Amino acid sequence: MAVPTFVDRVTLYVSAGRGGNGVASVHREKFKPLGGPDGGNGGPGGSVILRVDPDVTTLLDYHHSPKRRAEHGGHGAGGRRNGAHGSDLVLPVPDGTVVARPDGTVLADLVGAGTEMVIAEGGHGGLGNAALASKSRKAPGFALLGEPGDELEIVLELKVVADVGLVGFPSAGKSSLIAAISRARPKIADYPFTTLVPNLGVVTAGDTTFTVADVPGLIEGAAEGRGLGHDFLRHIERCAALVHVLDTATMEPGRNPVDDLDVIEDELRRYGGLEDRPRLVALNKVDVPDGRGIAELVVEELRERGLRVFEISAVSGEGTRELIFAMAEIVKAARAERASEVQERIVLRPPSVSGDEFTVTPTGAGWRVRGRKPERWVRQTDFSNDEAVGYLADRLNRLGVEDELVKQGAVEGDAVLIGHPDDSVVFDFKPGVDAGAENLARRGEDHRFTEERPAASRRRDIQEHMDDRGEGETRADVARRLDRPDEYGPSSYEIGSDEDPDALGGVTDEEAWLEEDPGDR
Repeated sequence: MAVPTFVDRVTLYVSAGRGGNGVASVHREKFKPLGGPDGGNGGPGGSVILRVDPDVTTLLDYHHSPKRRAEHGGHGAGGRRNGAHGSDLVLPVPDGTVVARPDGTVLADLVGAGTEMVIAEGGHGGLGNAALASKSRKAPGFALLGEPGDELEIVLELKVVADVGLVGFPSAGKSSLIAAISRARPKIADYPFTTLVPNLGVVTAGDTTFTVADVPGLIEGAAEGRGLGHDFLRHIERCAALVHVLDTATMEPGRNPVDDLDVIEDELRRYGGLEDRPRLVALNKVDVPDGRGIAELVVEELRERGLRVFEISAVSGEGTRELIFAMAEIVKAARAERASEVQERIVLRPPSVSGDEFTVTPTGAGWRVRGRKPERWVRQTDFSNDEAVGYLADRLNRLGVEDELVKQGAVEGDAVLIGHPDDSVVFDFKPGVDAGAENLARRGEDHRFTEERPAASRRRDIQEHMDDRGEGETRADVARRLDRPDEYGPSSYEIGSDEDPDALGGVTDEEAWLEEDPGDR
């Protein structure tokens, strides 16, 4: 099996890097075991970028290695250390590469050195608990997971960027002509289909420099795939002009330059998109006696069609200079016209699921929620952590998902599916209930940091009673009296009142003596 040296169409599988996970960590040091959350964020994954490289002329590398993957982002760490960024993967492509989906949808047309496109974006890194901390959520016990990067299948198709394209039957002398007018050295032989790949040559005519493409020979039926023309007709789509190279000295019976021109024009018409290109006609091989005679017979007929005709010889160079300057004239006019056009800046963005932030659709399996934000949040959630699940519920509720479900008739216990049908996360619908003052915080938040701790309340009570302490009493005495009021009594009282420990509340002295008599105990 022959190893290809020129490839102009490949199917490529690209995968961007996954974002690193955030980390839940608590700062600890001597005398400060709970110093607050300090978990770092995960690093973003690397993206896959297509970049035009003038030194690359074929897609051969991707023919041999059709799967490419960027680097993953690093995970976060304690001490507010963020994960490393995943390295981007830059794929060099030839000038004139068209990027499309397998269904034929064109994503980009990469023309010009340095032009680049992010074809697969790396996943975002997950936030650590330090970034998730807030006034009401002071110590999150969870972190967000990193998002997976984009994965897709694309088709790269090379369309040679040339100013002039040479078209004609096999062995018409196209390769000889491009070798005569430029430094290109294509393979030349006396049998059909010598040229198997497009050849490019740089031609200079006065102050105009342009490129000429030698397209492999066309035959009748090329638009349907006969011969090699079907595979290479795309390489003349960008040309500003087409030059018909007609063989005036062919030995094949039944052929003549006019019929050859009609056949090629019919194939170009059936291929489509080339009707507006200026045409030049080069009657080649006039150095052969029979060739010159045939050229003289057909030249007037071709000119009557409105075509500019040149009698040339790629071997001797006769007529090639006039042909070169005619090409340059057309190229110069085409460049001036393009320069006057205002180039529209094209921004490629992934299509959204819908115009809204999310949609809720009833299905046989349950209520399906689709949207970029809900699906992204689900991918970030660690479902092994109850607090993280509560945080997800809060985010969905603030987005309005819960209200929309209730509005469409969802009841508690219904199945809610978030994501694509092939990769959904299923929940049991449980709408939140606003309980007034008892609803102290949102789901997923730590109530321990929003309610007052008993120790703080006790210190406040002690401080309030410090002004009522007796002579010689310390703060500890005040604390003991508050903890055991029956044993220590009040700190201040009115003599003779019910709070006076020396007054027994109206009992007689005898009763008091009997009560206090240790013998009766």
